[in-house]
Amino acid sequence: MSEKKSSGGDFRYAVGAAKVPWHAVGEFYNGMDASELVKFLLPDAGNAAYAGQLENVEKEIRKLAEVSGRASKLTLGKKVAEAEETAKKYFGSKYACFVDNWTGGMEIAYKLTGIGPGDEIIMPAVTFIATMAYPLSMGAKIVFADIDPETINLDPADVARKITPKTRMIVPVHLGGYPVDMDPLMELAKKHDLIVMEDAAHGMGGAYRGRKLGSIGHFGGFSLHEVKNINALGEGGVLLSNEDWAGPQFPGGRFLGLDFSRKIKDWLYDISPLTDRFGRPQVALNHSATEVQALGMLLQMRRLDEIISIRRKAAEYMNEVLSQEEGILTEKPDTAETYGTHHLYLLRIDPEKVGGDIQKLAAKLAQKGLTNITHFGPMYRFKIMKDLGYDENAIAATCPNTERMFYSCYTHLPLYPLTEEQLKYQAQAVVEAVREMKAGR
Repeated sequence: MSEKKSSGGDFRYAVGAAKVPWHAVGEFYNGMDASELVKFLLPDAGNAAYAGQLENVEKEIRKLAEVSGRASKLTLGKKVAEAEETAKKYFGSKYACFVDNWTGGMEIAYKLTGIGPGDEIIMPAVTFIATMAYPLSMGAKIVFADIDPETINLDPADVARKITPKTRMIVPVHLGGYPVDMDPLMELAKKHDLIVMEDAAHGMGGAYRGRKLGSIGHFGGFSLHEVKNINALGEGGVLLSNEDWAGPQFPGGRFLGLDFSRKIKDWLYDISPLTDRFGRPQVALNHSATEVQALGMLLQMRRLDEIISIRRKAAEYMNEVLSQEEGILTEKPDTAETYGTHHLYLLRIDPEKVGGDIQKLAAKLAQKGLTNITHFGPMYRFKIMKDLGYDENAIAATCPNTERMFYSCYTHLPLYPLTEEQLKYQAQAVVEAVREMKAGR
């Protein structure tokens, strides 16, 4: 690779023009490294032509390397900034922060909210551990609200019943990418001075009454983990907000509170705390994201709407086929203003009408080669909750829909870009399995 003159160091070592620069990147990547990345992202799938084509590509990469420069910034650079600007524009949010993963994004939001020991956070009984990890670690109390049987999302009516003087936050989860009924939750938040954070890990690109998921609450955001509709080369997350007391603090919240607007004596910067909504200092940790992660998000966001459209058509086909069999309850359809991302297909049954519960159906589907995974296990059943003093049976008694739906009535099917043959087989296999159950087999 050709050598390029440097105008200085990275953002921490802003030394200006220098004859001996302090590069942001300690060890540059070269042409051989780039070839390995190509092989990783485009692996040999057994095609006889692969080896020859790869050899041609590697020759061209070596030629390119002879005349190219080097990637001189690998983290928190221009691509991260571009990803944030793209997110702000797409979601209509004033502030956006690209982070290493959505769990880190939620941690920043929890800290800015000022969550601490004894505070109560209401969230659905059915979600992923990441939703409650930070408040649990801080000694906050998780209050599990029951779910809506039609969507498996947080039930606003049960949230209203479970608000107490200690409640500080409501965390709805757009499970499978279908929108939570947000308006009642925002009304409750306004009435009781609560913060709402949308866990839209599955919801990037969905909408509720004309507003993009993740942009409705005081905070919201998305996971760019490898299994999501789009990813950031394996991991990543985006935190959104329109709140002026929170958004300007996102950069410090992501990277240890480094503050370049201030300097201590004879040093390059200061370390400033986050300031939560009560004016109290909070310590920021490190959730820096790489330039390559940001590039991964940008590349896939270009086709996000197309990706969702393909999944929507698959879900509509599933609904069309399954609705013809009594006892199968199909997924709630999209409307012009309220639509999901179809990250998962929600398959529900009426156990009495089909002659058995979802456990029996799930086993039959597995026998037919159909992957189905119920998302997620009731959170109060995990060992960590018992060890922290939560009474799982007492909580279960307050979440009857969760108990009934999880153990008896629903599972999830994949909606990846399936081939037409795979999609037809999946729909027909469900129908056949239900008919077998009805016949007592």
